[in-house]
Amino acid sequence: MGSVKAEKSRSLKNPKNKRKKPLAPTNLNNKKKSKKPRIQNPETNNNNEIIQKVQQPASASEQLSCFLNQFQSANGVQLSSLELESLKDTCIVELSQDTDQDVENLGKHVKAAFGASWKEVLCGKQVLEGKVDPGSPALLVVSSSALRAIELLRGFRTLTKDCHAVKLFSKHMKVEEQVSLLKNRVNIASGTPSRIKKLIDIEALALSRLAVILLDIHPDVKGYSLFTLPQVRDEFWDLYKNYFHQRLLEGDLRICLYGPLPSGNEFKGKKSS
Repeated sequence: MGSVKAEKSRSLKNPKNKRKKPLAPTNLNNKKKSKKPRIQNPETNNNNEIIQKVQQPASASEQLSCFLNQFQSANGVQLSSLELESLKDTCIVELSQDTDQDVENLGKHVKAAFGASWKEVLCGKQVLEGKVDPGSPALLVVSSSALRAIELLRGFRTLTKDCHAVKLFSKHMKVEEQVSLLKNRVNIASGTPSRIKKLIDIEALALSRLAVILLDIHPDVKGYSLFTLPQVRDEFWDLYKNYFHQRLLEGDLRICLYGPLPSGNEFKGKKSS
C-alpha cells in the first residue's frame, strides 16, 4: 500500500509522468472534403446582361396592346371597334432599342421622340403669343410618387437650364406656388396624377402644347408601379379618361411607357376595395 501511495504522489508532483495519449492517425478519415463546383443560377448569372434585357424597351405595338389591356381591365370597360381603329401604333412613342430606359438616358430618349424640333420645343424660354401659351408643357411626366417625379427630372438637366421644369405634386408644395410657376413658359412638367388633375381642373395647367405624356412604369421597392399602386392607379385613370383619352383618339397626343413592360399578373395588380 505504501508503495502505491508513493507512486501516486510522484505522478502528481511530476506531470511528465502522466500517460501520453497516442496520436491519432493523420490520414484516416481526415481528408478535406472536396468543394462541389458552384452551379450558377441562369436567372442571376451575368446580372448586367439580364438587367439590360429586362430594361430593353418594348415595340410600339407591344406598348399599345399593354396599355389598352390595362385601361380596359382597370376601368371595367370595353373599347369600341371604332376607338380601337383610331388607336394606331403611331400614338405610342417607340424608344431606341439600343439605349436603356433609366434616369441617365431619359433626356436622350425624349430628344429622339421630339425629333429635329426638340431644342425649340424643349429648351425655349419665351412665351410666344398664339404659339406658346404659359403653363402649357410639351412633355408631361407622370409618376407614382413625388420622389420618383424628382428623380426623373434629373434626366432633363441639360434641357432645363434656361426653362426650368415644373414639379407638380403635393408633397411640400402648395397649389398656389405651382399656379404661380405655371404663369410662365413651361416645357417639361413632372408630377403625380392627383395634383396634375387638380391643376388642370382649375385651369392653371394648360394642355394646348402637350405632345407627349411619359408614364413611368418602373416598379418601386415594393413592386408597385403607376398602374398597380392602389389609389394612385385610380387617380391616374381618372386623369387619363378626363383629359388624355380623347386627345389620343384624335391623334393630338402620344404616350410613352417608360420602363420594363411588366408581365400580365404584375401589370394588373390588386384592385383596391
